[in-house]
Amino acid sequence: MTPLAIGIRVGQGAGDVELALRVPSDLTLVAEAVDLIAAHTPPGILSPRRVHFNLRTVLAEVLANAITYGNHEDPAKHVDVRVEAGPDGVRVTVTDAGEGFDPRGIPDPTTSDALQREDGRGLFVIRHLVDAVAFNEKGNAVCLTLRAG
Repeated sequence: MTPLAIGIRVGQGAGDVELALRVPSDLTLVAEAVDLIAAHTPPGILSPRRVHFNLRTVLAEVLANAITYGNHEDPAKHVDVRVEAGPDGVRVTVTDAGEGFDPRGIPDPTTSDALQREDGRGLFVIRHLVDAVAFNEKGNAVCLTLRAG
């Protein structure tokens, strides 16, 4: 039996859907969480390719980071995911229970002095697969926006 259950609220407008998911800090649940969210994202807002590749890739990366770096894989903590889908696109907010971080402190992995480093690549990829990335002030929540299309 899965520990994951998705909450769904359908709005008044065409395609207006809000999904909520609480994910325990267990990396083995990332793929299942990504599958649940992708399966419940209303069709027609994002192209099948953007759901299959962009949405799934960024969700997996953000969830893994939240569990690993935010919650330090503490089984007493969880990660909250909220997806708002509407005719203009999909907005995903992922919040962990950690202390947060300053995303400006993550080096650009394409600069010559950072090429050998192992950090920063995930955020680099995320920024190139979504239309907008925003962090809350604390740095423990990220909002990803994929415009319709």
